[in-house]
Amino acid sequence: MLGYPYTTQDADVFVEKETSNCERLVQALHDLGFQLMDQQAVEIRRGKDFVQLKNGPFDWDLIFAPDGIERFEDAWKRRVEVEGFPVCDIDDIVRSKQAANRQRDKESLPRLLSFRDWLKGQE
Repeated sequence: MLGYPYTTQDADVFVEKETSNCERLVQALHDLGFQLMDQQAVEIRRGKDFVQLKNGPFDWDLIFAPDGIERFEDAWKRRVEVEGFPVCDIDDIVRSKQAANRQRDKESLPRLLSFRDWLKGQE
């Protein structure tokens, strides 16, 4: 949503791990057409660190505890708005990719860092 030309086949959503929020999320997912398995609903309600959904209108990764980001509240303060949608700040995205240290993140980091530099130059 920030304009980064590299895409994946799903969307990552950083979710605030708060009981009533998690409960509303389960209902919202049902309303969107996700066919949650009982176990998935339990994991979402308890705010499991990572829940992958592939049984709805699109693939979605729910992330309650992203690597490299300590607190939801801090990331929320740094968010940017893109066409009415809250989006993680590019520096939080970079930090998370660096902290995850997965091979695919290592491979995409040079492009992401270059994009971050370009994006910061646009401000």
